[in-house]
This record gives sequence, C-alpha cells and structure tokens, in this order.
Amino acid sequence: MFLIAGPCAIESRDILMQTADKLSTVCQALDIKLYFKSSFDKANRTNPSQRGIGIEEGLKLLQEVKTTFQLPILTDVHESWQCAPVAEIADVLQIPAFLSRQTDLLVAAAKTGKIVNVKKGQFMAPWDMRGAIAKIESATNGSHVDQHIWITERGSSFGYGNLVVDMTSLVTMRQYGYPVIFDGTHAVQQPSSLSGVTKGNRDMVPPLIRAALAVGVDGIFIEVHPNPDHAISDAANQIRLADIQQILEQAKAFDELAKRII
Repeated sequence: MFLIAGPCAIESRDILMQTADKLSTVCQALDIKLYFKSSFDKANRTNPSQRGIGIEEGLKLLQEVKTTFQLPILTDVHESWQCAPVAEIADVLQIPAFLSRQTDLLVAAAKTGKIVNVKKGQFMAPWDMRGAIAKIESATNGSHVDQHIWITERGSSFGYGNLVVDMTSLVTMRQYGYPVIFDGTHAVQQPSSLSGVTKGNRDMVPPLIRAALAVGVDGIFIEVHPNPDHAISDAANQIRLADIQQILEQAKAFDELAKRII
C-alpha cells in the first residue's frame, strides 16, 4: 500500500510544511510510501471563490517540500500547457475527475514521461477508464510500464448532491493491469449540496478506506489539513492532521491482512 496525501489546496507555506512534516514522520514510522499531494489551483469549483496560490508560487512551494522532506510530489494539471512546467517538479501528474476524458490533456501529461494518475469521473463506469488508459498508452507508443499509469476511484454520482462508492469498480479496474487507488476524501463529498458549496462527511473516510483495502487496492488517497474546517476547499471532507496516524495504522493492518488472503 502506498499513500497519496496532503492538503487539498496550497493555501500557505506554513500549512504545507506542517502537513508534510507530520505525514513524513508518520509514514516513515509505519513504512508507508508517501506521495505528497496538494493543488496549486482548484479550477473546477462550483462557484467563483478562492482557488489556490497559482502555478508559479505553488510549484516553488512543492519543490521546497520535495527538497526538505525528500518526498515525491503529486499535483493536478487542468490544461495541456501546464503539463511540461509541472513535470519539472512533480513526480506524478494528476488528471482531475471532471477532466478524465480530455484527450489533449491526457496526451500532454503522458508525453512528459511522468506517472499519470487519472481520477475516474463521477459520471463514468469503471470500464470507461479503458479509453483513458488507451489514450495514454498511444501517446507514448505503449512505452509506459505498469507503474506509469495509475487509476483512482473517487465515487460515482448518485442523484443530485451525493456520491456512492461501488467496491466492485475497484476489482474491475484492477483487471486492466495498472495500479488502482481509492480516494477516500472525495468519495464522501456531497457536491453542491449547500447552496452551491460542497458538503461532506469526513467521519466516513476511514471505514471506506478500510473497505477498499479489504477488496484489494494498491494505494489510498487522503486529503489532510491541520484545521480542515477553515480550509479553502473540501473543508467538510479533509481529515484532521492530528487523526492521520491512527487512520494509517488501521489502514496498514487491513492492507496486510488483505494481502495475505487475496
């Protein structure tokens, strides 16, 4: 099991460094591979609001995290032109769920040679992800090996303002030969359910993560914040930094048990 974790959006240097320090310490103690994640821009928000610190300053701060804590970096790209500069810093380029069918973006990310993590759209069936995989493979003439494409499940739309996680989706996508990740933070969203603001229930993140690990996934994705109720994005969903050690201890135990059985 590996972990993708960090604050949803880059809000300040202090929050970024505090979170990276704690996550790095906990993951070293538990022997969990950590990819530090935070977004320089939240470009797909429901309403105009704070989006983040921007690409130039954001990449500088992610480079500082990478250098200080010797951590691989994952961050989102929203437009094709962003892929090349982001790849100079990031080890993994993430395609947001709403953009998971954007051919030009997938191709541009693939051509950087970095790992591409595609988050399955809330509107997509698990077998639809074969199209995204094919676009990445064709962009590199099939030269990517397994670890250079990741697929992330983050829940599916269930009526208005709610998501549901189909655990069989994880089993289905593992058949495509690439690492599958479960995003516990976004799976508990209630999109646009509070006058255009996304609500959620962070208390449901740990049990969903345990369930996904029991089914069998390669990695888990958790957004973590020192004071999530005051975060500029996903305030209701992010895990409190103070709670992350206990959550990861349980996750590691479930992962080890599943690997002995499956």
